[in-house]
Amino acid sequence: MCERCARDGDIRNGTSRRSLLSLGGAALGMILSGGVLAKETKAPPKPQNVLSPDASLKRLVEGNARYVDGVSRRHDFKHEREALAGGQNPFAAVLSCADSRIAPEYAFDTGRGDLFVCRVAGNFAGTETIASMEYAVAVLNAPLILVLGHDACGAVDATLKAIKDDKQPPGHIPSLVDAIAPAAKAAMQKGGEVLDNAIRQNVIDNVAKLKSAAPILNAAVEQGKLKVVGGIYRLATGTVDLIGQA
Repeated sequence: MCERCARDGDIRNGTSRRSLLSLGGAALGMILSGGVLAKETKAPPKPQNVLSPDASLKRLVEGNARYVDGVSRRHDFKHEREALAGGQNPFAAVLSCADSRIAPEYAFDTGRGDLFVCRVAGNFAGTETIASMEYAVAVLNAPLILVLGHDACGAVDATLKAIKDDKQPPGHIPSLVDAIAPAAKAAMQKGGEVLDNAIRQNVIDNVAKLKSAAPILNAAVEQGKLKVVGGIYRLATGTVDLIGQA
């Protein structure tokens, strides 16, 4: 190959690489800013789920009231499965404890495709959970995130005991303790009903963490497209007491 051909090839290759990088950056920017994706041109599978943040919260509250009163609606799962085969548009995302007694879909009397649920013992927002919530908000357009704790939480209780005894639990459980420890320590300093206070503080801390998570969730909150609230599920009654709505 002559020197001129090689030089021209380098120029073309450089231009091509720059073009690809430019296109990739533009596509990434579109995704991160909640831009229009190909599948978003379709009508949402559940139009009734296209709600404002306040309307979404109201729907959760009303569903929980039905659940508590024992008058939950009958959901047609067969037709919901068919409608949702090609996509989803949940009206809320929930970060819940993994406790087997807590089932957000039941607690809020919802059907398939209504809630985008992430569950982990201690209902804390780790990196993967924040990423999942970003997907729910930026791609699925969920207008509401609820951090749902519950009374008598074993993960929070174990964290309090680990701090008090200065002894880490076995296996991978210390990762849960580390995540919940700030709320537990704050409750221990406050006194009173330490477990109840730690459960509440843990919810409040993770609401704040999700609200401030950059660059996606905090921007959605600032633009009024997203509301992040907390709640405590009462095991004996099924009632969800909301907190952190300011």
